[in-house]
Amino acid sequence: MLIDVANPLDFSRGMPPSLTVCNTDSLGEQIQRAHPAARVVKTLNTVNADVMVNPAVVSGDHTIFVCGDDAGAKETATAVLVDFGWPRHAILDLGGISACRGTEMYLPLWVAMRQATGPGHLNIRVITE
Repeated sequence: MLIDVANPLDFSRGMPPSLTVCNTDSLGEQIQRAHPAARVVKTLNTVNADVMVNPAVVSGDHTIFVCGDDAGAKETATAVLVDFGWPRHAILDLGGISACRGTEMYLPLWVAMRQATGPGHLNIRVITE
C-alpha cells in the first residue's frame, strides 16, 4: 500500500498556484497507473502537514478523505489515520482512486483560505442530514 499525500500544484507563475493535472485525471491516478501493484490510497492531501499527524491542532470536528481502488488498503490507511488521532467518524471514504480528482482540485481553494486565515491550521467539516 502507498499513501499518497501529494498535490499537483504548480507555483511556476507565482501565487495562486495552478494544477498540473486536473478534471479528467489526477496525480493519484497517475501514481496508481505507474505502480499498479502499489494499492494507492489518496488521503491527507487536503490539510497542512502538522494537521495530518495531529488533527487536534484544528478545534472541533473536521473531515479527512480517503480514496482508492483497494478496500483493504483503504482500511489500512484508515487505521493509520486513527493512530494519528483522526476519529473514525471524521474519515470519509470517497470511493475509488478517481475520486482524488476532487480532493486535488480542492487545493486552490485551500490555498486561498490559508492566505485569508493565516497559519494553515484549517480544515472543513462535511455535514450530512
